[in-house]
Amino acid sequence: MKLYGYFRSGTSHRLRIALNLKGLSYEQVAIDLRNEKHLFESYRAINPQQLVPALDVGDGDILTQSPAIIEWLEELYPQPSLLPTNARDRAHVRALAAIIGCDVHPVNNRRILEKLRHEFGANEDAINEWCGTWISSGFDAYEALVVARTPVGAFSFGDRPSLADAHLIPQIESARRFKVDLERWPRLLSIDKTCSRLEEFRRAAPSAQPDAV
Repeated sequence: MKLYGYFRSGTSHRLRIALNLKGLSYEQVAIDLRNEKHLFESYRAINPQQLVPALDVGDGDILTQSPAIIEWLEELYPQPSLLPTNARDRAHVRALAAIIGCDVHPVNNRRILEKLRHEFGANEDAINEWCGTWISSGFDAYEALVVARTPVGAFSFGDRPSLADAHLIPQIESARRFKVDLERWPRLLSIDKTCSRLEEFRRAAPSAQPDAV
């Protein structure tokens, strides 16, 4: 498989985590967003939406949108599973992932921030405040939902990493970049510390990627 991504992209980061947790090997092709490589016609031919990530699965088919790709991985490579066995628990884990993937990340991704900078005159303090507002709102809900489940496990759900953690950890990375004080979410910090001990998460980290220069 060939993964088109960017080291600091949260969606690329979550897909790297999922691929690593599944024990799958993949070749990385860097699409440097800083140089607008995602807007080149050569990349449009790979992903008409011109976003990262995209995954070439090796048979001429290219998958896009990280939630869809991760669900595809879960169906094709069911073990180790990123979802619980119980249907209600699966819904809970998907809801946690959706807090990040649907409500937090989309309003804080690069194209939104570039619009704020260049067309609305937002400086970096305003950008950080914007991002912090939506990250804080999402993290408040995420922490409450995790704490409400009993017994509380080491990860977002139970004692093994799940789809929810694959979404959460990149968003925590992003929160630090936007100078969000994370101390108000002790449970999320504990999950982040637990995940940081796993090789699958360490290898997926932005700083560990070949294009992190």
